Amino acid sequence: MGKKGKKEKKGRGAEKTAAKMEKKVSKRSRKEEEDLEALIAHFQTLDARKTQVVETPCSPPSPRLNASLSTHPEKDELILFGGEYFNGQKTFLYNELYVYNIRKDSWTKVEIPNPPPRRCAHQAVVVPQGGGQLWIFGGEFASPDGEQFYHYKDLWVLHLATKTWEQVRSPGGPSGRSGHRMVAWKRQLILFGGFHESTRDYIYYNDVYAFNLDTFTWSKLSPSGTGPTPRSGCQMTVTPQGNIIIYGGYSKQRVRKDVDRGTQHSDMFLLKAEDGSEGKWSWTRINPSGAKPTPRSGFSVAVAPNHQTLLFGGVCDEEEEESLEGDFLNDLHFYDPIRNRWFAGQLKGPKAEKRRRRRGRKAEPGGADKQAAKGPSAQEPLEVVREVVSEDGTVVTIKQVLAAPGVAGQLESDDDDGPEEAGVAPVEPSPRSNAMLAVKHGRLYLYGGMFEAGDRQVTLSDLYCLDLHKMEEWMVLVETDPESQEWLEETDSDEDSEEAEGAEGGGEEDEDEEEEEEESGEEGGEEHPSVAPGELLADYLPRTEQHWLRCARDSVGPGAPERRVLRAAQALAQAFYDGSAGRWTEGGAVPCGLK
Repeated sequence: MGKKGKKEKKGRGAEKTAAKMEKKVSKRSRKEEEDLEALIAHFQTLDARKTQVVETPCSPPSPRLNASLSTHPEKDELILFGGEYFNGQKTFLYNELYVYNIRKDSWTKVEIPNPPPRRCAHQAVVVPQGGGQLWIFGGEFASPDGEQFYHYKDLWVLHLATKTWEQVRSPGGPSGRSGHRMVAWKRQLILFGGFHESTRDYIYYNDVYAFNLDTFTWSKLSPSGTGPTPRSGCQMTVTPQGNIIIYGGYSKQRVRKDVDRGTQHSDMFLLKAEDGSEGKWSWTRINPSGAKPTPRSGFSVAVAPNHQTLLFGGVCDEEEEESLEGDFLNDLHFYDPIRNRWFAGQLKGPKAEKRRRRRGRKAEPGGADKQAAKGPSAQEPLEVVREVVSEDGTVVTIKQVLAAPGVAGQLESDDDDGPEEAGVAPVEPSPRSNAMLAVKHGRLYLYGGMFEAGDRQVTLSDLYCLDLHKMEEWMVLVETDPESQEWLEETDSDEDSEEAEGAEGGGEEDEDEEEEEEESGEEGGEEHPSVAPGELLADYLPRTEQHWLRCARDSVGPGAPERRVLRAAQALAQAFYDGSAGRWTEGGAVPCGLK
């Protein structure tokens, strides 16, 4: 009895602390939000000029992340709303509505009077009633400099049949927030978590609300049992049994003044409505089996056929005392709620591509019989990495995690592939976080997202499709070139001096860089070992390992950790190999450090 009393008292104390923190955040952010409200009102004045629905065929939407991508319940269409974009100096928020026609492979911009204000990191849920309705709650608006935030607590519905927006005003709903999650459950919308941030403070939530689609009323749920800790960006899906799954997410805590520590959650909970008790719910922690995803944040979620939950990509952050490094991912995972089991998404793919990707990009332990004969280096698993070179010369490695082969014998069956076939590059989305996913007719559609290259944020606008029944290969519907994207942030003076070493004044920067590239090979730059015709990456890497390690040490500096040097070496070798097998002429070479 004594222990139970202490536990209850501790629980009440935690609730008081959370309430105080929310009040503190609310007070400090009020002034910021008042400033932003004026800017939001200005944009709404511009939107008020729209008096009729205008549908305009258009090119694919501009790059963005934290938008919503939803499927039309009656038509072969995807609906894209909102999102954000950062070009290095300015943050752009959107309230544009785009419709993608799947059959025609065409985009249409739909301008509807009185839309919701511009926002990102909101939640959108489609329900079938009334010819289809798209419900949107919350999200955030940021000042152009990205330093101030306004968190919405408004609820909107887009009537798809009549193409009209309606703001639904109902008291007792959740506080302003973004990064929350919302699902349709029976004739209700169930909302969980999220966060609210001001310039100096932030708070994460783990509360649960229900919105009744018949009475248009909010109610706050108080589930029994121990539920998830406060978080945002989690997985929230409905199981075939009518329960709700919460998995993962992200939160941060202040460890000392001006120092925060983030947590990438990997726990899973079941939210269940109790039979015969209207409005009563309970939390239960569950421990799924199988190949669980590595801890990450910024992953994207969709519901696959057979009510399985699909998880794609994200970023795995490694926090050190004064730095934050992240590996962006592009792997697929499925959660089967009936078996309570995770499993990795394995693409069957054309045999030629499968061989190259398994042997060249990642040597699978126990399944790479061919690599085992190539020497000690070939036996080690290769990190699946990609190199991105930004305009300011920053070289960044990005991890790609490809699924392990399901059957070891599949690798041996690919031995008939010729060298030319083995050199075909696989088609797949690049590693990223905060992408938008939607599933229609058993096909997964993936749009946009972002990754980071040094201090640069690269926002994507590509569109991919994957048949979830066949699971063979990705199809690219809209391509994008990250390196051509505008970036306006000024280069650090130290970086300028390193990149333009020997140049005077910094004038005619583009010409200097071109001359540098042309002359560096003559001024002591080392030529890379060429790729032999038909040579596999698994053979090329161990043969040239020492060369790429020297290049990596020159690139990352003498004091860099050995793990970072190894990753950089693999990225450099991978990039050069891919280029030689593709757009470069056979046997070509480029000076060390340029790629």
